Amino acid sequence: MLTGPDAASLPEDCIAVARVGDAWGIKGWFRVLPYSAQPEALFSCQHWFLLAAPSGKKTFPALRELTISEAKMHSGSVVVNALEIGNRDAAQALHGATVFIPRAAFPSTNKDEYYWVDLIGLSVVNRQGVELGTVKDLLATGEQTTLVIECQQQEKLCEQMIPFVSRYVDQVDLPARRMVVDWQADYWS
Repeated sequence: MLTGPDAASLPEDCIAVARVGDAWGIKGWFRVLPYSAQPEALFSCQHWFLLAAPSGKKTFPALRELTISEAKMHSGSVVVNALEIGNRDAAQALHGATVFIPRAAFPSTNKDEYYWVDLIGLSVVNRQGVELGTVKDLLATGEQTTLVIECQQQEKLCEQMIPFVSRYVDQVDLPARRMVVDWQADYWS
């Protein structure tokens, strides 16, 4: 957790979306390694926040804001140019930093599409109103995504899985932080 004066500068809704790779070229461009296979959020935001890599050698303050002039796909990776980064050395100094962008800057989703980050932490209940647990994570498992639900069973915390498909998921209510599913608690017993 980032604390101190730099923490106050990071917008409250920031999400870690990528890590900075190596410099790319000599004019200050650098590679970015997105955490998502669909990095649209990187392309939609013009202000990124970089948190320095946790190493003994700090080449910029713990937190730095960059104004992105261009971000694009190139040969299967994302390359970026920022106004504040003018040469290869400055780009290389960013190596290993974590890229944060405000959640509010993410592109809008279509109906029944969700960002994983918005689903994590939702309460999961079945059609009968029985509390099944909380979404802890999601897994890409081939053609479908699977919800990892943290639940209580016999006074112990455990993890169970539910396919995140319309056959089992009836409703996702982001404002209420709740998901209704067609699933029974005894399916996991």
